[in-house]
Amino acid sequence: MENEKKILNVVSVFFSIPFFFGDQLKYFREKGYDIYLVCSPSDKIENFANIQNVKFKEFKIVRKFTIFQDLKTTYKLYQYIKKNKFDIVVGHTPKGALLSMLASFFASTQKRVYFRHGLVYETKKGIGKYFLKNIERLTSLLSTKVVCVSPYLIDKSIADKLTSIKKLTLLRKGSCNGVDVLSKFNPSNILETKLNNLKFKLLINEENYVIGYVGRLVKDKGISELVQAFLSLLSNHKKVKLLLVGPYEDKDALDSNTINEIERNENIIRVGHIDDEIEYYYALMNIFILPTYREGLGTSILEASSMEIPVLTTSHTGSRDAIINNVTGSYIDVNSKSIFNTLDKYIKNQKEYCHQGYEGRKHMLNNFKQELIWKEIECKIYN
Repeated sequence: MENEKKILNVVSVFFSIPFFFGDQLKYFREKGYDIYLVCSPSDKIENFANIQNVKFKEFKIVRKFTIFQDLKTTYKLYQYIKKNKFDIVVGHTPKGALLSMLASFFASTQKRVYFRHGLVYETKKGIGKYFLKNIERLTSLLSTKVVCVSPYLIDKSIADKLTSIKKLTLLRKGSCNGVDVLSKFNPSNILETKLNNLKFKLLINEENYVIGYVGRLVKDKGISELVQAFLSLLSNHKKVKLLLVGPYEDKDALDSNTINEIERNENIIRVGHIDDEIEYYYALMNIFILPTYREGLGTSILEASSMEIPVLTTSHTGSRDAIINNVTGSYIDVNSKSIFNTLDKYIKNQKEYCHQGYEGRKHMLNNFKQELIWKEIECKIYN
């Protein structure tokens, strides 16, 4: 074994873990690192940990702030960290990071790393925004290093005085894990028979132009604006389909009108959360869109670009760093008019914009291939 450092990763809920890590933990286990994983109780964590060959522990980490439960979990984390004498503790997601940085600080862990995946307060107002911004400052203060997943987050961290500049770092051009460009998200590896079966199941034919989205179906992702724009598109393009891959959530929930439209409109296909072979859903798409109000970087953008799909996303948040404007996709504003106009342009000029998908895959291969990011993690965090 090359290394025997003990490393603990803490994440609030299991849902985020496959996106944050992929096969990264297995990679570091094979290099000799002793990897541990903590998250809230889940029926999926044991299987994931077994596949990745890592040890795991379940602690109740609730996403909302509850003083009694948070203190209880922090103390349990402190005991766990103290007992195992971890060399490095890495915190992900706002709550998982805060509690793990608190616990590891009091346990005197030498290296305490906070992965800043995004900034929740960006879409908040008033006292809530003030509170969440200061939680970011506290988490940063307790850490010894803050890894931002995009250049935007570096700039925002400095502008909002969240973190001292000397603590901030970036992995290449961004990301926390990169993307599996060679194997999973590779259009050359898509089996035609399996793809055709999925098309048949979802009632998609060769005449359809499929607009795709992958992620949580919530207000912050601009889903209401996307649905409004799509309804306008239907008046000009009868064969267009909107494919929504992802779950509804109670927190930041969509309005009832948007949900009703999604459920009743025969041109909108909602498939919910997909655990396995999500690459086949990307393979159905002619264009990918993420009209988000706030984003750390946008893992779904990296995956879509890897699948040679042109991407539309916003320029005012971290998603701007996941594409090259007018090369791998285009910037949009989060309003139905901007979304409609841009989609209408792409539909009318499909051949003209086809090259953006090819450029997107080249961009991923050169900058976001997972092995490149893993080497950065080893160099900048684990050593």
